[in-house]
Amino acid sequence: MRRLILPLLFGLVGTAILVSLGLWQVDRLAWKEGVLAEIDASMTVAPSALPTSPDPESTRYLPVAMSGVVEPRAVRVLVSHKGMGAGFRIVSPFETEEGRRVLLDRGFVQVSARDTARYAGPLAVIGNLHWPDDRNSSTPENDVAGNMWFARDLDQLARQFDTEPLLVVARATEPEDPGILPLPVDTSGIPNDHLEYAVTWFGLALVWAGMSLYFLWRQLRRGA
Repeated sequence: MRRLILPLLFGLVGTAILVSLGLWQVDRLAWKEGVLAEIDASMTVAPSALPTSPDPESTRYLPVAMSGVVEPRAVRVLVSHKGMGAGFRIVSPFETEEGRRVLLDRGFVQVSARDTARYAGPLAVIGNLHWPDDRNSSTPENDVAGNMWFARDLDQLARQFDTEPLLVVARATEPEDPGILPLPVDTSGIPNDHLEYAVTWFGLALVWAGMSLYFLWRQLRRGA
């Protein structure tokens, strides 16, 4: 029986570690859900004016209201929309009544409407500040000459339109542009994989425990 002590301890310790990792992910899941709930609530409060010194951390998703003039120029950022398929986000320069030039994400158009002329002129906007993280290691470089963008790179967009590197994602505009479907900021793009991680760790704990029991059973049979 003495020869079984080490495998038994190995199985118990390994299972305990994997279960503890799963429980930690459960705690992280509850924390992340709380954070997402706070973000959802903050997105829909009464909008304020554009902050003088916006910060990607403290003013991310801040609801804002602005009035000014939207220009007809636009870049097309390739995206997909559930139920509508592939299309483009339309991002245009916007000059506020106070003279600030910012970027306006006007919303989604289908591929068939990619070359449609966009409304230009006076516009009132309610939206959210956003610093999008569209780019990953597999994202192609933006084709600026061909107006085929794959990510909303704010510095590059700001140079393209001579604006601040500040993006407002429209929730509603007045007047409305019937050819553009607003894609407001929401929490769907914020990763929350803690449930999957927890299931993985608990599954590994179950497998570890099962393999340990099988090994001990084999050793007992051999010693019988």
